Amino acid sequence: MVAIKSLCVYCGSSDRGPRTHRTAAGRFGRILAEADIELVFGGGHVGLMGVIADAALTHGGRVTGIIPEHLLNSEAGHGKVSELIVVPNMHTRKETMFRRSEAFVILPGGPGTLDETFEVLTWKQLRLHAKPIVLVNLGGYWQPLLDLVRSLIRRNYARPTFRDLFTVVERVEDVLPTIGRMAAPRIAPKPQRL
Repeated sequence: MVAIKSLCVYCGSSDRGPRTHRTAAGRFGRILAEADIELVFGGGHVGLMGVIADAALTHGGRVTGIIPEHLLNSEAGHGKVSELIVVPNMHTRKETMFRRSEAFVILPGGPGTLDETFEVLTWKQLRLHAKPIVLVNLGGYWQPLLDLVRSLIRRNYARPTFRDLFTVVERVEDVLPTIGRMAAPRIAPKPQRL
């Protein structure tokens, strides 16, 4: 069984997505706060990032935002989080988010979310970590990504075990129970190689 105290959420910074995504992000922020799990996120006050952070804070949760200096203004850095860590660049942002988190959850997002998702998956494939990764397929949003992964495997650009690196759920309410049922990792991760 896996018990966590901090969780990183990768999600979109756009306000133009479906309202259902915003509603789900808000529910998940509340779920994390009520479970006393620290939210680690990209530090912005816009899009799903802002929604999930605001919801967690509203319900008494601890929220840590990590944002590079050059995005502090364009992503409207969240000024009300428990801790806002301003870093010099994107690489440091991603590494800091990784090191501060015990699990990763992917909500709908765009190119940045895809970048973060594939990086944390690749690091897991390389045995740099063994942290849970859960993709929330809200309304089938990530179905094209799942199809792409199947295609990579079918065409021998990824091993079938790549699909075992992450778990898919359909609702934010299923994330924490899914992580809680996961077996403790059997490999010794080597994060010093990052």
